[in-house]
Amino acid sequence: MAAFIAAQRADHGVPQVVSCQALGVSPAWFYKWRHGDGSPRRARRERLKAEIGRLFEAHQGKRGSPVITADLTDAGWAVSKNTVAALMAEMGLAARAKRKRRATTRPGKGRWRAPDLVQRDFPAQGINRKWYGDGTEIRTGEGKLQLASVLDMGSRRIVGFALGEHHDAELAYGALAMAVAVRGGQVPGVIMHTDQAEVGVKPENLRMTWSGRAC
Repeated sequence: MAAFIAAQRADHGVPQVVSCQALGVSPAWFYKWRHGDGSPRRARRERLKAEIGRLFEAHQGKRGSPVITADLTDAGWAVSKNTVAALMAEMGLAARAKRKRRATTRPGKGRWRAPDLVQRDFPAQGINRKWYGDGTEIRTGEGKLQLASVLDMGSRRIVGFALGEHHDAELAYGALAMAVAVRGGQVPGVIMHTDQAEVGVKPENLRMTWSGRAC
């Protein structure tokens, strides 16, 4: 708007006071814009914008106003998340959306498919009754590793795990075999429940009942 008022004077000879009155703005505001705002408030705003830009760059453009605000607060700034969000919008800074994590489990085709024995009833009244398997991708300095783990719901403890380069039946079997060994080698009647990626291991191999999918 200030630029428009200045253009009216330059192009059409309209006094700036007249344009300010017509547009309902204060002439003092216009003159501050024209001569530059050297107030402490303006100076603080510019320093804050510079710090926001530095933090945004430090986070590689992956963090939005909540994280930037927390960083500013830790550094001693008294500023609200809304103010930071407004300044970031003014500066054209927007956090990049996170990429969806690619699933590391794949449904088995043409293999034995176990029944779901848990039926959404996840709690267990004792140990060696319900075990749950999971697979997790771990990023390291030397590349990606896959972690397969077995949780005993009764004790809430990880009783078996295995690390490997590939998320496959061998890795899941290794975690499960460790769990069986930790619990004495005999776990009759325990239910092993995970997602739907089958590993091709039959229940009689480990004297257990399987449910759902393995790690």
